[in-house]
Amino acid sequence: MSNTNVTKVNITKSTIATTDLLNRYLFNDMHVRGELVQLSKSYQSIIKNHNYPIGVRLLLGELMAATCLLSATLKFEGEITVQLQGDGPIGYMSINGDNNQKMRGIAKLKPDQANTKGTSLHELIGKGTMVITIRPAKGEAYQGVVALEQTTLAGCLAHYFEVSEQIPTKIWLFSDDDKQQVAGSLVQLLPDGDGSSENLTKQESDFAHITQLTNTIKADEIFSLEAQALLYRLYHQEKVSLFDPQAVSYQCGCSSDKCLAAISQIEPNEIESILAEQSKISMTCDYCLTTYDFFYDDLKSFISKDKH
Repeated sequence: MSNTNVTKVNITKSTIATTDLLNRYLFNDMHVRGELVQLSKSYQSIIKNHNYPIGVRLLLGELMAATCLLSATLKFEGEITVQLQGDGPIGYMSINGDNNQKMRGIAKLKPDQANTKGTSLHELIGKGTMVITIRPAKGEAYQGVVALEQTTLAGCLAHYFEVSEQIPTKIWLFSDDDKQQVAGSLVQLLPDGDGSSENLTKQESDFAHITQLTNTIKADEIFSLEAQALLYRLYHQEKVSLFDPQAVSYQCGCSSDKCLAAISQIEPNEIESILAEQSKISMTCDYCLTTYDFFYDDLKSFISKDKH
């Protein structure tokens, strides 16, 4: 952890945003923590090759930024998946990431909704739910479900923390289709102390103060300023300690070996039948749309009579 007092940061240099980074910080004199994520290349990789309508692209980007912020609130090694599903044009939308901020995501539109003009959360998802699944590397997976009753994804996430975690949390999400960038910020209360009314009042006041400051973020700033410059603009009267930034990257996870492992579960006579008809078995990754082709020589061990 690097203890950088934001009030002393020289913002006359390197004020252009360094994207695909997650920054975490603590307010030294308050029980409040914050996060800032700015994404470009990793987001562009997720939407690349997919002919998503603009509203779908932007919502998927917001969901990606939100998942980065959520994963940073978890103190474990493992994976997190945030999925939206409902009765709207989008059948489901999902972002999967891990504690190393390696992300992948997908949106599946219903067959007759490929050209939807919807842009708002409810226009795209309809009546639905948000499902947050956490899979620690060690221990049992657990899941939280919350209805999408707020008008924005950020509002739904704040509601999730309120009902599931009971931790006051505020989230801001931004997306820019022209720049193909997305960004987000999170402020969260860190309950501490003896539980006295005086202490609780102080904590609530601190949280409200930082929330009010963060609420002044402008889209053009979060997409154009380097993180420390933006934090200085927001919190120059506060004492802030910054953690080292964490890189965010796109990682699909598909591979030829994984496809072969899936094919190995198919009955040998069915593999032979497909090869006889098509001369190959093809598998396309839903996330990156890479197609893997497998021919007889690749699959003969799966249909050999000597297979054990």
